[in-house]
Amino acid sequence: MKALSLLKSKQILPIIICVIAYILFAYQLEREQFAFLFSLYSILFLGFILVLKFGNLTFKQLAYIAFGFRALFILAVPNLSQDFYRFIWDGRLILEGLNPYLQTPNTIMASGIIPIANAQELYKNMGELSAMHFSNYPPINQLYFFIAALFSSKSILGSVVVLRILIIIADLGVLYFGKRLLEHLKINPKQIFWYILNPFIIIELTGNLHFESVMVFFLISSLYYLFKNKWIIAAILLGCSISVKLIPLLFLPVFFWWFLKHKKSTEFTVVNFIKLISFYILVILTLVVSFLPFLSQELIANYSKTIGLWFGDFEFNASLYYVFREIGYWFRGYNEIKIIGKLIPILVILFTLLITFLRKNQQPKTLITSLLLALSFYLFTATTVHPWYIATVLILSVFTTYNYVIVWSFIVVLSYYTYSQIDFKENILLLFIQYILVYSVFFWDVFFNRKLKNSIK
Repeated sequence: MKALSLLKSKQILPIIICVIAYILFAYQLEREQFAFLFSLYSILFLGFILVLKFGNLTFKQLAYIAFGFRALFILAVPNLSQDFYRFIWDGRLILEGLNPYLQTPNTIMASGIIPIANAQELYKNMGELSAMHFSNYPPINQLYFFIAALFSSKSILGSVVVLRILIIIADLGVLYFGKRLLEHLKINPKQIFWYILNPFIIIELTGNLHFESVMVFFLISSLYYLFKNKWIIAAILLGCSISVKLIPLLFLPVFFWWFLKHKKSTEFTVVNFIKLISFYILVILTLVVSFLPFLSQELIANYSKTIGLWFGDFEFNASLYYVFREIGYWFRGYNEIKIIGKLIPILVILFTLLITFLRKNQQPKTLITSLLLALSFYLFTATTVHPWYIATVLILSVFTTYNYVIVWSFIVVLSYYTYSQIDFKENILLLFIQYILVYSVFFWDVFFNRKLKNSIK
């Protein structure tokens, strides 16, 4: 703690204010209290900017502060998301030797045979949507749920604490590999704190137990080893990232030119082609191997059906999709999600292929920017954009000149207004404000801004 003892009084004040705000956020706030939520979050974001840009703190001091903020949540029950109840449910099923991909919570509860502790409370609080569907969390994510059950199979709070510690450990990994990757790219290492110190990440991941942090850890470590020409390790780590959250599958085409025409080489070689194919095989093989403990005849059908819900049934905090949906109402008179939801993956794949072959991605910064643009396009067109979904674009933006995700990480909190309404109806004006700001900064970044976020001292 020696690094913190050197702080000056003017540096300590915003930190103290943030500590108070985080404690209130963790232990006093309810999701329905939107005005209180937005006020606390605004204070925290202002404090984050003051500490990061004007505090003139060392790397170690910023790290101590970031993880000190995380420690404040250690005994808090998540208050903005109920997903953790399903995490605990799945982990305890696995501990009892049951496959979470084969039975829904509704089916288990209806059977009358309750194999896990706190089943009634977990079932009640996970929500109707979660209870009626098979688990959609990939195997390595399930491994973390299992670890929580292993250490705390009777207490919900105990499981929450274990899950939170695992997420904090992942963030430590992101800090380590993010710093090394920035140094490799000759970028100020303090850039990593746009992610690590960001209240959005601290609240959504550490606070509300979303495992994007683990996915990001595997992704960033994969990129680091790829840029160090250790592509075998990189492929395995990328496969692990996909096995936490499926979204990095989208990135696979972007690596095409990295292997075929990397750096100064402009000639196609058989060796490079073999490396490319081997890289893809290792990524997919890692993912497949992770599913083997859960393998059954029903697994593929159940899992693909559950994943399909995100494209054909669920709607939340979308932008372009809502425009397409409104056009559908004008011409057909009803919601076109079944049609639009099937077109979105095709558009995303086409866009990813387009930037893959237009940008070439032969240099690290170009490749990372392409990953950022591909995932941003997906989120811009998706039917459902929960706040924690943007964690991955936030970490990728750290290594680029783009600032729009920083803005998004603040303004996305407006989406929580929906939960303050009895009927969970979204506010169109707040959606418009959120996305007009995000798109405005995005277009500024793309067409005008070429400077790194290098104002951190």
